[in-house]
Order: sequence, then structure tokens, then C-alpha cells
Amino acid sequence: MALYDAAVQSWMDRAPFHRIAVATDGSENAAAALAIAIDLAKRYSADLLVIAVAPLAPVFASPNEPLVPAAVPQSTVPRYRELIDAAIAEARSAGIPNVSGVCEEGVVVDEVLAQVGAHRSDLLIVGSRGLSAAKRLVLGSVSAALVTHAPCPVLVVRPPTTAG
Repeated sequence: MALYDAAVQSWMDRAPFHRIAVATDGSENAAAALAIAIDLAKRYSADLLVIAVAPLAPVFASPNEPLVPAAVPQSTVPRYRELIDAAIAEARSAGIPNVSGVCEEGVVVDEVLAQVGAHRSDLLIVGSRGLSAAKRLVLGSVSAALVTHAPCPVLVVRPPTTAG
């Protein structure tokens, strides 16, 4: 185990983390991901990009019913903008001078990937919702899609396990 620890520490000492991105949705796991992102940005003197994506509200229409104009769902963008502002303030108060944020509306995975690519991030940090296998099959997993498609390493912060 000591050899493994030494190898990991050696890699971490050389890790080229100059631009770190963190995705947030306001959840407890996203807050933990932000804390880790701030710590790593401080450790590596890296720029930090905070990303929030307001998901598009799905609109369903039955094929057997006439098309009736429905009320446009209220945007959640202001809530996500508040998340960005709070995260930037937290990072700056922790001593991160180069922190920025972006709030988008759209498909979460697509928008996060677009921002990571535009930012040329060296590391992406995200929280895990901790879905069961059944829910992950039905709902999909944002973190799994990001791990699969991101152009950089992805650190997924999982919920703490309870001993018992």
C-alpha cells in the first residue's frame, strides 16, 4: 500500500491542474464537490470555473390530443445564477483569485461538456446523486455521462457512506 500511496502522491505533485471546473446544482454532494474544487485550486494555484445548468423543463403532449398552447414553465435560471454567485464568493473568500462562473440553460451534460471544452479544463469535479442501479437505468446519470465524455479527468464526489 505504501508503494501505491507514493505513486499517487508523486502523480499529484506533478499533476498539471491549471484550470479546474466544478459543476454545481445546489445539492449537498455539489457543495462537497465545490469544497474539494476550492481546495485543489488553492493547492495548485489553478483557475476555477463554476458551472451551473438550469435543466430545460420537459413538455409532454399526447399524440391523441389536439395541440393546446401551454403556459411556458418558469425558468429556474435565476436560482442557478444565485448558486454561481454564492460559489464564486465562497471561492474568493477562500483565497482563489481567478474564479469565474457560468450559468446556462439546457441539457445538463451537453452544457457542462461545452463549458469544460471552452475553458480547456484540466480537471472536472462533480457531485454524485448516488442513484440506485434502477433509478440510474431509468433516469441516466449525469456524472457517468461526464466521466464517459469529458475531455479531461473527472472527479466524482460521492455521498459519505454510513457505517452500520
